[in-house]
Amino acid sequence: MSEVLRIFVAVDVEEPALVSRIERVKESIAGTQVPMKLVEPYNLHITLRFIGEVRRGVAEEISRSLRDLKFKPFTITLKGLGAFPNTLNPRVVWIGVGEGRERLAGLRDEVERILRRLGIPPEREEFVPHLTLARVKGSRNIGSLARLLEEMSDYELGSMVVDRVRLKKSTLTRQGPIYETLLEVKAL
Repeated sequence: MSEVLRIFVAVDVEEPALVSRIERVKESIAGTQVPMKLVEPYNLHITLRFIGEVRRGVAEEISRSLRDLKFKPFTITLKGLGAFPNTLNPRVVWIGVGEGRERLAGLRDEVERILRRLGIPPEREEFVPHLTLARVKGSRNIGSLARLLEEMSDYELGSMVVDRVRLKKSTLTRQGPIYETLLEVKAL
């Protein structure tokens, strides 16, 4: 039986000054005392397409096909805190994308086209570009988190250049996910 990999396509957030500002926002979120699991600074990313569990051979085929991804570098701005499913019942706390949102959606559409050619079923949910900051684990003090999200709904963290896309493997552990880059596609 061939190995199964849990994979996704993402834009990593690695610019040190931006990561530092994100860390300060995470401290504010943690300060609400809501039970949550914060995303580690080295795992910060914007998922373009979660693919899920596939056999190694399929992952290799996806990797080969994604080499055809062509795009020019562009800038995005990380702006506005929010939550899924909503700010009053937050399960996932995130920061959104302001400037560059359309370009990011276009890049995601290109990834989707490549995956469809391989027979990967399209994603059912609408693409909402975001960077996950935390996963909420309980409802204690949830009102204070909801207020903070409302106060920071227009907060701008800064900009970054999107000049590479990565196919990543996710290994789930008790301490949190471990991500490994399988392929990096650089902008033209």
